[in-house]
Amino acid sequence: MDIKLFQKTQRGLAATINLVIDTYWEDDISEVEMIEIIQKLYSNNQNKFLKDSRFTTVLQQQCGKRRLEVVSRVLNLY
Repeated sequence: MDIKLFQKTQRGLAATINLVIDTYWEDDISEVEMIEIIQKLYSNNQNKFLKDSRFTTVLQQQCGKRRLEVVSRVLNLY
């Protein structure tokens, strides 16, 4: 899967997260690949992921509850 690890905006980051998790749910990539990509995205874009120890409003609106639950478990945030 070919994605940009350094995202320009929160909306771009949200779209990439959606793509990765949806691709995983469709069984097109493995769980290990999905986890690696999410972790790389987080390490390269921490300021776009979290604000005051919570997901940013843009991510919450664009990704939705189910996808962010997956992300938080992958990153062990809560």
